[in-house]
Amino acid sequence: MLIDRADYADLEILSAHRQAQWDRQRDHLLAASPFYQRAWDGKPAPLRLEALADLPFTDKDMLRRSQRATPPFGDYLAAPVDRVARVHRTSGTTGTAMNLALSARDARETAIVGARAQSASGLGPGHRVIHCLNYRLWMGGFTDHTTLEATGATVVPFGVGDTQALIRTILELGITAISCTPSYPAVLERVIAEYFPDLKPRDLGLKLGLFGGEAGLDDPEFRRRIEATWGFAARNANYGVSDVFCNFAGQTEQDGDLHFVALDVLHPELIAPDTGALLPWRAGERGELVLTHVSRECQPLVRFRTGDIVLLTGTGIASCGRTAPRFRVVGRSDDMVVVRGLNAFPTQVAAVLNQEPALSGEYRIVLEGPGPYDVLPVEVELSESVVPAPAGLAEGIAAAIKRDLGLTARVTLLPFGNLPRTDGKTRRVIRKDKP
Repeated sequence: MLIDRADYADLEILSAHRQAQWDRQRDHLLAASPFYQRAWDGKPAPLRLEALADLPFTDKDMLRRSQRATPPFGDYLAAPVDRVARVHRTSGTTGTAMNLALSARDARETAIVGARAQSASGLGPGHRVIHCLNYRLWMGGFTDHTTLEATGATVVPFGVGDTQALIRTILELGITAISCTPSYPAVLERVIAEYFPDLKPRDLGLKLGLFGGEAGLDDPEFRRRIEATWGFAARNANYGVSDVFCNFAGQTEQDGDLHFVALDVLHPELIAPDTGALLPWRAGERGELVLTHVSRECQPLVRFRTGDIVLLTGTGIASCGRTAPRFRVVGRSDDMVVVRGLNAFPTQVAAVLNQEPALSGEYRIVLEGPGPYDVLPVEVELSESVVPAPAGLAEGIAAAIKRDLGLTARVTLLPFGNLPRTDGKTRRVIRKDKP
């Protein structure tokens, strides 16, 4: 059950609403979820949300095992199979692909919550937005389409591929906004340069870039570069966790931090990623985001470890008037690289690289073996206009990484175009010991 304009609602009202939702959800899980009946070992779930820390965590491996043992949806499916109205599947890039089941109510709540994030980023009636994510099984395609529609905008369902046709469609239909991954504009730039030599990206007339699925926009230099090239306002409008909600946070026109707009249906916690200890929910705290559904029919999750390391930046009223808590994503625990005892995330490396104008912004970290690592191996790509590479550039980048992050790096310079551009998510950390 949703609260109208929950991202502006009084926090005490939201807390009481969430508790009432949990009262129903707890009884539903105890009656209908073999997964949680087993995980909780017959013990009753706590009556108060504040006591959730007494329950064990749920993680991705547990869900994978559940789906292997009880295909296709796992025994955490807490509704009759005929209540499943829509099925998505994760890409499986970090493990076994997962089957995601939504009831009609789950799908409706997902669309409304996602629309709050997209609306916060500036999308609404009067916009024509072209949606360029995979429309096949991935939730980012069709389900994100429904969030865009719920803002009142006109949505053009383009998907991925046939980029030349995409450029023509934007021009012919007077498109004002684009929804895609942050790395996708680099693909479009190459196609424009090759097939539309009389055009520049800003000539397409886009006013708003709505991004999700990858890190990047938290880096001010990356944001400035993409906005200068395209002439639009770039915003992370689509932060989510596929197993929980495909989109429940977005940046606003006034604030670069993500706004958590789902406090009526999701209960958040912060934990220390190494020990699992509960951390205070207050500005300045940094930890792994843990989420609990308080309103979900098909695959409700309790204390799900997202793997995302976040910094909570605000819990009062934001400059835009929203009461939604604000946060930044520092990185993913499974993307973290430990170099001589120091933790490094790709987003931190990108922030250093994006300060160097001789680079295109494309990079990857290629790791040999399981570690530990003495050196951070970084492959970076030169800007298109930089030929040959300036003397000492690699050494200068390595020095900047050492200065800003304290890490010893081995930097390899590659000509422009040598690193892959993708329509979907771009992998920044390549582990050679994994497929």
